[in-house]
Amino acid sequence: MAGNFTFTFKGPGDAGQVPFSTPPSAAVPALKSFDLFPTRIWQVQLPALAPHLEQWIAAVLALRAASPKPAGRTNRQGWNSEDMAVLEQPVFAPVQQAVRAACVGALREMGVGDIAFHLQSWINLHDRGGFNFLHVHEGSLLSGSFYLKVPSGSGKFVFRDPRPGVVHGYVKGAVPNGYSDIQLTPDAGLLVLFPCWMEHYVEPHNSDEPRITIAFNALDK
Repeated sequence: MAGNFTFTFKGPGDAGQVPFSTPPSAAVPALKSFDLFPTRIWQVQLPALAPHLEQWIAAVLALRAASPKPAGRTNRQGWNSEDMAVLEQPVFAPVQQAVRAACVGALREMGVGDIAFHLQSWINLHDRGGFNFLHVHEGSLLSGSFYLKVPSGSGKFVFRDPRPGVVHGYVKGAVPNGYSDIQLTPDAGLLVLFPCWMEHYVEPHNSDEPRITIAFNALDK
């Protein structure tokens, strides 16, 4: 953010000041605005990985068949893997390479591009009615998702406004100082990165075909 800003409040008791009032005919002053506390996320479509998607979907379904009990955590009415290192499997090597490269780029923008990290990764799959409830990925450098299958009717990925006080404000919507959740409508082949402290959830899934993602955290070694 360029520039500096100061706020000076003077009341009726300050020397040389008069009580603050705005005459009805007063012109609106030329306000200079400052957008504080921006939150950056990253996303990129990876068409080079598209030829692998069907193979990866089949691999995920095979993993589910081999270990059908879901791990739980924030996933409901679907399946998520107990395995928290799925990107270490050779079949997913191209995804791992893309995720690592994207994390390096994002961490560089955050000023820690030289930090060593490892990836924690797992499968999230939603059957009809499936969703993830509101949560964060505490203690990570970055978190994210790579989308393998997003059929029509898939639940949207929703970011909760990270400012805790704004929910109590009067103004709602995507306006200055308003409260608004941000909905992301993903499609297959999309990679999304976001700060671990960003609260997020997934809306209920409305399709008989599963919604499948590889979720991950970049963790400090």
